[in-house]
Amino acid sequence: MAHHLKGEPFILPKETLITTKVSVVLRRMTTALTDQSHRIRQEAHTLFMRYGFKSVSMDDIASAIGMSKKTIYQFFPDKETLVAEVVKMIIIQNEQNCEHDRSIAKDAIHEVLLAINQMSNLFQHMNPSLIFDLHKYYHQGYFTFQSHRNNYIQKIITENLKRGIAEGNYREEIDIATITRLRLETILIPFQPEFQQTVKAPLADAAKELSIHYLFGVVSPKGYKLLFKYIQKTA
Repeated sequence: MAHHLKGEPFILPKETLITTKVSVVLRRMTTALTDQSHRIRQEAHTLFMRYGFKSVSMDDIASAIGMSKKTIYQFFPDKETLVAEVVKMIIIQNEQNCEHDRSIAKDAIHEVLLAINQMSNLFQHMNPSLIFDLHKYYHQGYFTFQSHRNNYIQKIITENLKRGIAEGNYREEIDIATITRLRLETILIPFQPEFQQTVKAPLADAAKELSIHYLFGVVSPKGYKLLFKYIQKTA
């Protein structure tokens, strides 16, 4: 092993230089591939939200990106996989938004109102057929969505109910398990085809109305006053 003498310039061994160069090249290649994968998912997300999962083809996505369908298949072997990845991306973003809202919420009622605003912003740009498409045609993505709903969202609702009861803003006699399940089910009502055929309100408006109705059903007299005050501020 060669020793470096004081005063002489330090020169890396040839093998080390080669290894370093290869590492740099590999990092750049990995970054480029990650960027391409993200680009595909991002464009697919935009199209799916606008037109629904079923109506958008892989050709549509390739055309929107300006990329060959063959290249897309190098990253995602089929549409089912791409749909599932987009669903995961949406869930991650929504969970981050939810945790932020929970961290700044003044009380349980305020927390739900912040969630309603987040939901309204999301639903304004969402095709009403999205959940129906997912359920009927893309089982992998639907399983991911259901897992998120029955674990994360259920936990958030339960914790919010407990918080509201502890604050005195929700009725203390509430059956938490029953009301949690009720809330989970009502979130999906605006996406039901039968509901959409009979109720002509936009998706975001219908979801907001159902959420406000839920809140008025769980609040105590103290919470009713607080909720009414919040609503007046935003009116």
